Amino acid sequence: MARPVQYNNKVKTVEIPEGYSGEGFYATSFDKVIGLARKNSIWPLPFATSCCGIEFMATMAATYDMARFGAERMAFTPRQCDLLMVMGTISKKMGPIVRQVYLQMAEPRWVMAVGACACSGGIFDTYSVLQGIDQVIPVDVYVPGCPPRPEGIIDGFMKIQDLVGQESLRRRNSDRYKELMEAYGIK
Repeated sequence: MARPVQYNNKVKTVEIPEGYSGEGFYATSFDKVIGLARKNSIWPLPFATSCCGIEFMATMAATYDMARFGAERMAFTPRQCDLLMVMGTISKKMGPIVRQVYLQMAEPRWVMAVGACACSGGIFDTYSVLQGIDQVIPVDVYVPGCPPRPEGIIDGFMKIQDLVGQESLRRRNSDRYKELMEAYGIK
């Protein structure tokens, strides 16, 4: 007796950028091709200090497997990463270190604040805890929760992918971006 074959009907394929296709070729803009490549090959740098780090470990494990979204390679060196994922409580003494790690990352770089502590200081409204990492570095996506579920972390990662895929190659050279960096004291 043959076993019934089950097909996964929920497979998502990558949307090809709009362009012109003919027999044997496809033409589109360079921005869209670069965005598609960057979007599906993000190398995250986890900066975990508390319980959100444990949830991140669960997110990378087999049940949720963030590698499905192009984050196959976790790197623990800032010079090889695109995405800084700050998870957990950041004390004011740790703020300059987070900033130094951010500055060591190559452009283009993105930041995701994971958990209530990284987003806003969480329940620790004290003199020693940084009330959100956006006081020291610019943040692209906030993932709320104490600690956030792996589904929330994956949703935040997918929002980063959307940002990366739609970003223009020239955005980092714009006056608005330079003003933002200068507001944080970054040149």
